[in-house]
Amino acid sequence: MRVRGRLTWGRRARAGAALLACVVAPAVVLSPGVAVAGAAAAGAAVAGTPVCQVRDDRLREISGMVATDDGYVVINDGADDEALRRIFFLNQRCAVVRSVAYPSRPRDTEDLAIGRDGTVWVADIGDNDHSRPTIAIWRLAPGAAKPVLHRMTYPDGAHDAEALLLDADGRPLVITKGGSGTVFLYAPTTALRPGATTPMASVGQVTLPRTSTSNPFLFLGRGVVTGAASAPDGRRVVLRSYADAFEYDVPAGDVVTALTSGTARITPLPDEPQGESITYSRDGRSLLTVSESADQPPGTRPTILRYPVAAAADAAAHPTGSAGPVSAGPGAPTSVRPAAEEASGAGARPWALVAGAGTLLALLGLAGVLRSRHTARR
Repeated sequence: MRVRGRLTWGRRARAGAALLACVVAPAVVLSPGVAVAGAAAAGAAVAGTPVCQVRDDRLREISGMVATDDGYVVINDGADDEALRRIFFLNQRCAVVRSVAYPSRPRDTEDLAIGRDGTVWVADIGDNDHSRPTIAIWRLAPGAAKPVLHRMTYPDGAHDAEALLLDADGRPLVITKGGSGTVFLYAPTTALRPGATTPMASVGQVTLPRTSTSNPFLFLGRGVVTGAASAPDGRRVVLRSYADAFEYDVPAGDVVTALTSGTARITPLPDEPQGESITYSRDGRSLLTVSESADQPPGTRPTILRYPVAAAADAAAHPTGSAGPVSAGPGAPTSVRPAAEEASGAGARPWALVAGAGTLLALLGLAGVLRSRHTARR
């Protein structure tokens, strides 16, 4: 999220990642297991194919996207400028054809979902400072002039979140951003009502598979969830980090079971500037992404990228809910071993303390960054 007068989380995290790379570089060089895994991942991960470029200057902080029959719907992250705080409809060439304003100021819009009836759900759920007493969902019905606001509360205190899914009944599921590879799922306990605040309940947690996919935030970028999407037929869902997409089969429409007990298929999303959006193509055959940050490098524009959907897992060998190995999609890292296992090879131990110190410094720096980010009040 870009905040006037402050560095973005992405820029600060990239600076921290660069420092961490300097600290732990000797461990990478002298640990054959880690070096080989990193090289294999870099060689196997394939960049997405450009679909179209978003050239509208109002869309420089895209944090949520869904595909429609006519094109795309996108939103910015929380923004200071009123002109940016809108729901934007794009055609298939990424040109803005219309936009819809909110009736009041949103707090921190981070993701989009689309219902089977075409209703657009805007997840106003970002909370970098962990200070919001409520989060919100905006629902824009087909043909409506403005979205309707619904407020929700967590049962266990504030969380930062950037991902939203809908289950088979149209119930919203909020996925926290996490930070260490484990994220939590929350759902409203009753139907949402305008003007009311609906309590949520914790409905499960997800531990992301470990990968070595290259991204601007190093291992920090692989342990957070920045977006989510459901396939048009509802039979698959996907979570994304700054580095990868994790796709799960959905049994009988049960999204919670799919995420908490399923086996992920991995599609690497290598080196996206600050990837916070993901959606399925309308035919369900591709994953589409776009990065929040433009001008990285300077002069570039947000570009929608297409990735082939990972091949389905062998259902007989690893049915949904089994503890079988993670199935890797096209271009996936050849090694997804836990970091501890990678570091256990010969020559790695002399640098274990250095790597551990670098990790601690990075985590402390990330905590400071998250505390320092200001979220505008509604």
